[in-house]
Amino acid sequence: MARKRKEKKGRANAKKGGSTTDVAVLLKRFMKTYEKHCIQTQSSVSTTLRQKLLWCIEQDKIMTKMVLSCPESCAEDGPSVCLRPLLMTIRDERYMLGKELCTWNITLNNQDIADLSIVLELRGRSSYPFTHLELLDCGIDAWSVERLGKAMCFSSLASLNLDYNEFGEEGVKGLLNGLAGNNQMVSLSLCYCNLGPSTGSLLGTFITQSAIRDLYVNGNELQCEGALDLIRQIAEYAENEAMKKLSEQHLKEPDTEVANLNMESERISTTGLGSSIKKMKGKKKGIDCKKTKPPEIGPWLEKLHLADNGIDGNGEEGRASPLTFTAMLCRIIKFSDHLTEIDLDDNCTGELCGKLILEALKERKEAKLTGVKVKVTAQISADTFSGILKNSKKLKSRKKKKKIKKKSK
Repeated sequence: MARKRKEKKGRANAKKGGSTTDVAVLLKRFMKTYEKHCIQTQSSVSTTLRQKLLWCIEQDKIMTKMVLSCPESCAEDGPSVCLRPLLMTIRDERYMLGKELCTWNITLNNQDIADLSIVLELRGRSSYPFTHLELLDCGIDAWSVERLGKAMCFSSLASLNLDYNEFGEEGVKGLLNGLAGNNQMVSLSLCYCNLGPSTGSLLGTFITQSAIRDLYVNGNELQCEGALDLIRQIAEYAENEAMKKLSEQHLKEPDTEVANLNMESERISTTGLGSSIKKMKGKKKGIDCKKTKPPEIGPWLEKLHLADNGIDGNGEEGRASPLTFTAMLCRIIKFSDHLTEIDLDDNCTGELCGKLILEALKERKEAKLTGVKVKVTAQISADTFSGILKNSKKLKSRKKKKKIKKKSK
């Protein structure tokens, strides 16, 4: 009983910040339990996780990011790294301080995903409030993706990265079915997931009903058709909002001299009163002032990455299709005050499309909207390419993770 009370006290102190011994004891016990479960399940200890634990113990820092990865060079007949021992350790130790859970190049079966989903779901006495989940190149199938999506509605997750899992259209359908009604997910990455043109409309509809702000779908085959379906409702919303603001601005424009006089008199008469009210409000609110607003739901994006998606004139619609897509994209560039990034690299849209993007960027600048980071292929004229760079901010490409040949279980 005394030992249990001591352990609970150690966990509580570590959660608050804790002393050096509290954090060290907590993480050493976590590592010991993890190694024990690896032996029980006949799997290898993840070197990345072990190194992270040792570093956190040495630095007296709580481990908030867990990275489980397969080593680049490992014996063919040796045991593989598995997710199950880590999940068992998190639950046994009731480790509720993790924020990011990353699994790279490790094959996950349906049971692994089911176990992971149970850990993510905020149910029962212990909750594990992970906010970021990364499952890269894990061989996830459609069933697993849908199960994962359902768990997200009961989790704290705000960011999901499923790059290099080739689950295709069926997987996307399952994921979006599971995510239906999710109002807290703000970032979704589905790069190199074997997505075709038909997934564009699925993603486009989902975005309008969710809080997604950052969408990464590089390395797929959306082509012009899928990319157009993806952005259509976003473009229409951006243009409608811009027109609405413009009309409201015209309606609210009174005689400027009278308005200025009224504003000045109001400012003078309420200076003293306003400052005292602010002080009173500040005292009343206290901690409530720091509360963050929940993410807004609506058909708009901040970051849109569509690099290497076959957006060119080689599709069924021919050379006109890149122009149709680019014209729709330009409506977002010109009117969206939310947009911050667009990545169209490795798509051969052509010179005309490049000029349309350049003109849209110039119009955005004239409208005094926030600057946008843009990346396009260099397969256009030097003048157009340099003009786009001049009228936009530099966008760094996301690093491609090296694919590792996994051992079969």
